[in-house]
Amino acid sequence: MELRYDTASTAFATQLATKEWHRQLGGDTIADAILDRIAHNTIWINTGEYNMRQRHGQTMLDN
Repeated sequence: MELRYDTASTAFATQLATKEWHRQLGGDTIADAILDRIAHNTIWINTGEYNMRQRHGQTMLDN
């Protein structure tokens, strides 16, 4: 993250709520540093609660 910060784009895709990121990253100083770099100059795209895997999985089971 340090090498990419402010020089290249990085995309994150997760189903984990952003409030859980710090704990998942270990909850220490390194987690703080990573999240600082992710959170600044960020464009957030919230896709909502729609779950494509669940929808298409059920379609496959029905057929």
